[in-house]
Amino acid sequence: MRTRLPLLALAVLSLFAAAACSSDDDPSTVEAGEEQEEQVAEFNDADVAFAQQMIPHHQQAVEMAQLAADRAERQEVKDLAARVEAAQAPEIATLEGWLGEWGEDLPMEGMDMDHGQDGMGMMSDKDMSMLESASGAEFDRLFLEMMVRHHSGAIDMAEEELRDGQHPGALEMAQEIKDTQEAEVAEMEALLAELGS
Repeated sequence: MRTRLPLLALAVLSLFAAAACSSDDDPSTVEAGEEQEEQVAEFNDADVAFAQQMIPHHQQAVEMAQLAADRAERQEVKDLAARVEAAQAPEIATLEGWLGEWGEDLPMEGMDMDHGQDGMGMMSDKDMSMLESASGAEFDRLFLEMMVRHHSGAIDMAEEELRDGQHPGALEMAQEIKDTQEAEVAEMEALLAELGS
């Protein structure tokens, strides 16, 4: 009988030790949680402004691109418009997701983009009506001229994010926008030259 008490005590101590090892205070668990919080918090005001301004900017580019399917004459214009839509529609979803993670507001529909730089290339309602009414070679010319201006605004916004932003994903997207849209501007200017504009 005397040997049972120490064995029982050892068993109880072993249970306490096991419980301590699986405690929520495990340093590795705490460290992983803190690291995750830091990743979510790694953004600044420039990142928020980039997302809130780029969403309506991209939305208008997609709207413009969708008009090309049955209005454009040249296949090159239709192909370019399809690429614009394919690239920018998913980026809108990503930008909206980031704003949700950051606890920031989504831009309101019809948000005024004019903040001192010609609305960052945004088209006016009159511009959009003119584009919607055009077809054939006239549409091609208007679309290319407007999209060059629109892309130039996006490039300015991307460069601002690259200069002032902090969020790794937003910085990566800004670089992608800058690289892609600079190449597309060159392509559109070449097409305009062919059209004699």
